Amino acid sequence: MVNVLLLGDSIRMGYQAEVAKCLGADYKVSAPQENSRFSMNTLCLITAEWLPTVPKPDIIHWNNGLWDAFRRYPEDGCFTPIDEYLRNMERILRELRRTGAKIIFATTTPTMMKEPDKVGSIWRNEDIIYYNKRVIEHIGDKLDAVNDLYKLMLPKMSVYLRDFVHYNEIGNAALGQAVADAIVKMNGKQIFNNRKK
Repeated sequence: MVNVLLLGDSIRMGYQAEVAKCLGADYKVSAPQENSRFSMNTLCLITAEWLPTVPKPDIIHWNNGLWDAFRRYPEDGCFTPIDEYLRNMERILRELRRTGAKIIFATTTPTMMKEPDKVGSIWRNEDIIYYNKRVIEHIGDKLDAVNDLYKLMLPKMSVYLRDFVHYNEIGNAALGQAVADAIVKMNGKQIFNNRKK
């Protein structure tokens, strides 16, 4: 049995069931019950509340970024300044590494939001691209793999998205399959070799 931990915001919550379905009985998929939200929220809760409640993970598939790159108050820029985001992500990775698990980082998925809402809040793909680029530059050499969900989702946003950032059933199925594929790739040779014996 391979223990998998999924970490991320509402996007992860949308594809989680599909990941478990795709992986099947050889994998146990766990995740926090709540939305992981900002990188600071994950940093606060990962060791205090989440890791103690799940089986010791063999593989962790993780993302933070959508909340961090959100412009809640236009005059302030992205909600989590980039330097703070990178510091948070480095510290989260440090804590995840202490589990001994293989770490797959998922890039933040794109948005179809074109204009600010009535109070001026907005997601912008240029911000998401920048945060994805900078975090990979900052911690990429300490990761076991990167799952580029941004690249996967971008060409079919009009088909996959049900609102500005959240996915419909088809989108969640595509995300879940991509996440499951990344997990199997990370550990698949062992699993499949064992099945053949």
